[in-house]
Amino acid sequence: MSSPGDRQPATADLSDQEKALSVDDSPDAPIDIEHAAVADDPREWSFFQKSVVLFIVASASLIAGLASNIYNPAINQIIQELHATSGEISLSLSLFILFQGVVPLLWSALSELRGRKIVYVTSIAISVVGCIVAAEAHSIGVLIGMRCLQAVGSSAVMAIGAATLADIYEPAERGKMMGIYYAAPQLGPSLGPIVGGVLTQLLSWRATFWFLVIFMSCTLVMFTFFFRDTYRRERSLVYQAVLRRNLKQRARLWNSSKSSSKTEVCPEEDKKAPLPLVTEANLDITETSSPPSPTLEVRMSIRDVNPFPTQILLLRRWNNVVILIASGLLWGYAYTVLYTCALTLENDYHYNSLKTGLVLLAYGIGCMAGSILGGRWSDHVLRRMKEKNGGRMHPEMRLEATKCIMPFFPISAIAYGWLAEKHVHIAAVCVALFFSGFFSIWIYSSTLAYIVDANNGRSSSAVATNSCFRGTTAFVFAEIAVPLRNAMGEGGLYSLWTGLIIICEILVLLVLYKGGAWREKGEARERARA
Repeated sequence: MSSPGDRQPATADLSDQEKALSVDDSPDAPIDIEHAAVADDPREWSFFQKSVVLFIVASASLIAGLASNIYNPAINQIIQELHATSGEISLSLSLFILFQGVVPLLWSALSELRGRKIVYVTSIAISVVGCIVAAEAHSIGVLIGMRCLQAVGSSAVMAIGAATLADIYEPAERGKMMGIYYAAPQLGPSLGPIVGGVLTQLLSWRATFWFLVIFMSCTLVMFTFFFRDTYRRERSLVYQAVLRRNLKQRARLWNSSKSSSKTEVCPEEDKKAPLPLVTEANLDITETSSPPSPTLEVRMSIRDVNPFPTQILLLRRWNNVVILIASGLLWGYAYTVLYTCALTLENDYHYNSLKTGLVLLAYGIGCMAGSILGGRWSDHVLRRMKEKNGGRMHPEMRLEATKCIMPFFPISAIAYGWLAEKHVHIAAVCVALFFSGFFSIWIYSSTLAYIVDANNGRSSSAVATNSCFRGTTAFVFAEIAVPLRNAMGEGGLYSLWTGLIIICEILVLLVLYKGGAWREKGEARERARA
C-alpha cells in the first residue's frame, strides 16, 4: 500500500490500471482515445469485413437522397388526387429536409448508448413504416406526416454513417473511404426524379413509395444479418466521462471507509490527479489485498448521452463552428441547384420529369466523381504533409487538399447561372452542372473528414451536428431559392452564390491556417474542466 502522501487515485485497482495503460501523468497530456484497447477491434478486421460494412452503409445512404426527391415528378398527380395546394406540397418538401437535418442529433445519442446496429435497424424500420402509410394515404395531411416520419428514419444513416467508417478506418485512409461512402447519397437526388418519373408515368405516384419500401427493406435485411456493430464504447468520450465520474465517486467512498484507519488522501491532489483511460482489458482489475474492491460496472443512461451538452462542447471550438458554416453553405448550394434547375428545365426548356432527371444526373455524376477523387486526393495530401512534418499529423492538414480546386468552383457556379439564364444548348448546361457538382463535393468530402478527425471520441456527435447545420441551411435555401430566382433570374441568383462560395472557401482556409490553434485551445479547456 502506498503512503498517504503519494499522489494517486484512492483505490489500488485504479493504480493498477494506470500502470497497465502507462498513461502520461501530465494533466495537459491529450488522450489517444482513437486507439484505446478494445475487444474485437474493428480496425483490425479484414479488408473484406470492412468492405462489407462500407457497402451496406453506402447503399443505405442512398435512401436519404432518393426519398427526398423521388416523388417530385408526381406532384401534379398528388395535387389532383389529394386536392392539395402548392403550399402544402412545398411544406411536405421543406419539412422533410428540416427533419432530416435536426433528428440526427437524437440518433447520434442513441448510437452512443446502444451501438450503431440497433440505430440502423430501428431507423430504417421506421422509414419503411412511413413509406407504407404514405403509399396508402388519402389526405395530404397524412402524406405530410408520413414524409416527416420518412425523414426521421432516413436521417440516421447520414448521421452515423461517417462515424461508422471512423470506427473501422485509420485517419490516413478515411478520406478515400468517406469519398466512396458519400458518392452514393450524391446520386440519390439525381436518380430520384428519374426513377420517380418512370414509376409515375407507368403506374402512379403511390408506386414511388412502394419502390422505397422494397429498397429500404433490402437494406434492412443487410443490416440485420450481415452488419457487424463497429461501435466500441471505450473509444467514446461520453463513456469515458461516465467512467471518470463513477471512479471519482468510488474513490471518495473508499477514502471515507479508510478514514477509521487514518489513511488519508489529500483532496486537492486527488482532484488534480489525471484519471486513466479505462478499457475492457483493464476494467476488471481489482485489488488483491484486503479489503477487495468490487468490479466496477458502468451503465450509461439517456442523461449521459444527452446530445445537447456535447453539441455545446463542439460549438465552443471555433474550428468546428467555422467549418460547419462552410459545410452548411455547400449543402445550401446543392439544394439551390436541384430546385432551381428543375424549374428552368421544365419552364424554359419544356422538359418532362424524365428528361429533367437525366439532365440533373450530370450534377449527380459530378458530385460522385468529386467525392471519390476528392477523398483520395485528401488522403494523398495528408500522407505527404505528415511526411514533411516528421511523421506527425494534425486534422487541418487534410484541408490542404481543397486549395487546388478553389479557384474553379466559383467559376463553374456563375457559368451555370448565366448559361441557364441565356437558355443556351443543354449540353453546355450539363457540363456546367457536372463541374459545379464536382468542385463542391470535392471540398465537402475534405470538410466532412476533417469534422470526424478533429473530434476524436465524438465523431458521431460531430457528424450529427454537421447534419443539423447542413439540414437547416438546406431548409432555408429550399424555401428562398425559387423566390430569389424569380426576382433575380438564374444569372443574378448564381452571381450571389458565387460570392457566398468565395466566403465559404475563405472559411475553409481560415480553419486550415487557424484551426489547429483553436482546436488545441478547446481541447486544453475541456481537459482542465474534466
